[in-house]
Amino acid sequence: MSRPRCAACQRPESHCLCALVPRLSSATRLLILQHPDETQHALNTARLAALGLVNSELLVGEQFEGLEARWEGYTPWLLFPDEQAESLEHIKAKAEHSGKTMLVIPDGTWRKARKLLYLNPCVAALPRVSLPAGLSSRYRLRKAPAAGAVSTIEAIVTALNILEMPKRFDALLAPFERLIERQIEAMGKEVFAKNHALKRHHH
Repeated sequence: MSRPRCAACQRPESHCLCALVPRLSSATRLLILQHPDETQHALNTARLAALGLVNSELLVGEQFEGLEARWEGYTPWLLFPDEQAESLEHIKAKAEHSGKTMLVIPDGTWRKARKLLYLNPCVAALPRVSLPAGLSSRYRLRKAPAAGAVSTIEAIVTALNILEMPKRFDALLAPFERLIERQIEAMGKEVFAKNHALKRHHH
């Protein structure tokens, strides 16, 4: 039988993270498009980001209807690496003339994110903005596929910190860091148990 889960953060109730999730307001609107496979991921950082940001929306699926209507009144940018992508500093300067900014963020592995773009041409057609080079993830338990790869929540915090400087969004990372601590604790216990069993076996 599966353990009861918190309806908000979707963690097991005994490990609910909601007390650590802030409620931050941003001038930038965020639209997170999450591949269904990510909902099962142990971290699911996109959900934590959406819970913590008042001006955000999380949609789960592969193909989405009526997306264009969601960025009416905003200047939408796709947060996705591309050789022609603008820098966040550049779109911050542009926003001072063009009004409200929306970041559209695909959440999934590179392969799944590319599939989301393929299945949703209106998203693929958006102008792209990329994160600064040389970022490193705080999540060291999973081997990132490429240098500069960070989790969705870290990407969002980095982007908002630049777009809305001097306002900071680091509080959004608190539940993410607690998740990592718990994983390290669990791994530590497993390693301890394994070593303990080995010692007993050798006696």
